[in-house]
Amino acid sequence: MEQHRPVRFLEGKRIYLRPVELADARPHFQILFDTENRRLTGTQRSFTPMQIEQYIEQKTSDESSVWLLIALRDTDEVIGDIALQDIDNTNRNANIRIAINHAEHKGKGFGSEAMKLMLNYGFGILNLHRIELNVFAYNEHARRTYEKLGFEVEGIAREALYYDHAYHDSINMSILKREFQERYLADMTR
Repeated sequence: MEQHRPVRFLEGKRIYLRPVELADARPHFQILFDTENRRLTGTQRSFTPMQIEQYIEQKTSDESSVWLLIALRDTDEVIGDIALQDIDNTNRNANIRIAINHAEHKGKGFGSEAMKLMLNYGFGILNLHRIELNVFAYNEHARRTYEKLGFEVEGIAREALYYDHAYHDSINMSILKREFQERYLADMTR
């Protein structure tokens, strides 16, 4: 019997991005209860397995978003997820978000590689002009990573998140298509 191999939608050197399947609901449910992941993403609500299944079903038919899982090329282990969302085809804008799930996979460049793949897809296939993100002020590692990738700070939504008995700023950042192309296009076409 042939073993089920995940679809590799976008491939990088060490990771690939694949579509989310209903079978991913249980592992995604477990990740939503990781304390550090909840803090870094600002997740405030609790979810049931059924709500996660419904979310997956809704997102897979939502034409204003592309939600993919990040997996290691060598083992197919899912280490996070990434999404282009709120895609505005008229103004050619979207929002991007990413999460690397476990500490052993953080700080190894997997997130940066996933971001480059998704940005290349957004600018090169979807013909987006501008991609933005929000990062909470206490997530300095992510902010530095986004800056290294070419995102620029556009502004700060002061005290926009209430989490763990305190208000926190949300930093708005973006990258434009031409900025991405100048930085990465030559490398990605080789």
